[in-house]
Amino acid sequence: MKLTDLFRYLLITLLAATALSARAQLSIEITGAGANRFPVAIAVMEGESQLPRGVTDVVRSDLERSGLFSLVEMGPKPVGETVTPDFAYLRTRGADAIAVGTVVPAQSGKYELRMRLYDTRQEAQLDALTLTMTPAQYRITGHKIADIIYERITGLKGVFSTQIAYVVKSGKQYKLQIADSDGANPQTALASNEPIISPSWSPDGSRLAYVSFEAKKPVVYVHTLATGLRAVAANFKGSNSAPSWSPDGSRLAVVLTKDGLSQMYTVNPDGSGVTRLASSSSIDTEPAFSHDGQWIYFTSDRGGSPQIYRISTQGGRAERVTFEGSYNVTPRPSPDGQTMSYIARTANGFQIAIMDVATRQFAVLTDTGRDESPSFAPNSRMILYATEIGGRGVLAAVSSDGRIKQRLSVQAADVREPAWGPLPR
Repeated sequence: MKLTDLFRYLLITLLAATALSARAQLSIEITGAGANRFPVAIAVMEGESQLPRGVTDVVRSDLERSGLFSLVEMGPKPVGETVTPDFAYLRTRGADAIAVGTVVPAQSGKYELRMRLYDTRQEAQLDALTLTMTPAQYRITGHKIADIIYERITGLKGVFSTQIAYVVKSGKQYKLQIADSDGANPQTALASNEPIISPSWSPDGSRLAYVSFEAKKPVVYVHTLATGLRAVAANFKGSNSAPSWSPDGSRLAVVLTKDGLSQMYTVNPDGSGVTRLASSSSIDTEPAFSHDGQWIYFTSDRGGSPQIYRISTQGGRAERVTFEGSYNVTPRPSPDGQTMSYIARTANGFQIAIMDVATRQFAVLTDTGRDESPSFAPNSRMILYATEIGGRGVLAAVSSDGRIKQRLSVQAADVREPAWGPLPR
């Protein structure tokens, strides 16, 4: 092969790979933002031109995507972390806070990033940190900085450093993928010609439980992400479905039909220790642990129509939770224990609703009509879910007050079954 032909071949291969990667990556569209957004300036970091990609852009993108911040333009001039900002000038620009930073070479090809966050009104430093990074870690470093800014200003943990799992269907192939919370850096954990559903993160983020139909029946697997190894957690006679982790990661709640109707059991992640949680003459499904592990919320038709109930993890009598409407399913308690998201059938279709666990007051959050699979962010602020727009499956996110809305889609593919991962440890 001539050098020109070889070059042409490599170029075509590179372009094709780039195009495939672009199609596989989730793109995010912000369709709603908070009413009162916090004005913050993120200055270009001094010395970041040494990196192949800038950290500043990642920080800005994260904060803007959250819907809680408005970015005050600072121009292209870098501002180092040793420079005291011109607070009076920043106030005239409307900035209530500013982040500045410096990137300097460190040992072994690494870099040190130093960042400071200031309150421009009080003219006081809010936070400072130093991070060591490789050039390839520009994204995770930017996410960490955005998390700190988010937490210092809102009082809530930032979730930009988290990951999400979801299933992409393209043609006849299904892919269980894991991506950064902004949809970037997608990685395939499992590819199959059979459906993959119900991914569920372990509390430490190291494993995913899910249901695969590759054995021509639903089987629950536990997949260790670092090694790619997996174990069968439930493969009994009939259907094995709906895995949900306990808060301590020691048990899974699953739904089995091995004894007849769909009933709830708990099992160890390696498939041992199967214990029936409750017995009923109705279908009980979609279990989800409360944040403290004291309750399991689930869907049942024991009252005549699908409604949400809860039962102690020690067993006993089930307690009905939802009463408004004739169809409420897929309960997902929030990580902070204060609310529960679920799917409610309304006059507009199937929509994401949220309920205050203490008062039982509820509200519908979405304006789409084919919603499913809600999943809370680990700070309980956002809810990721699947819906259908234009006949195609997409992911969307809505804030717990319904004001902030985002849409995530993959070009020429259906995306469903989302699960938001835990905070990194």
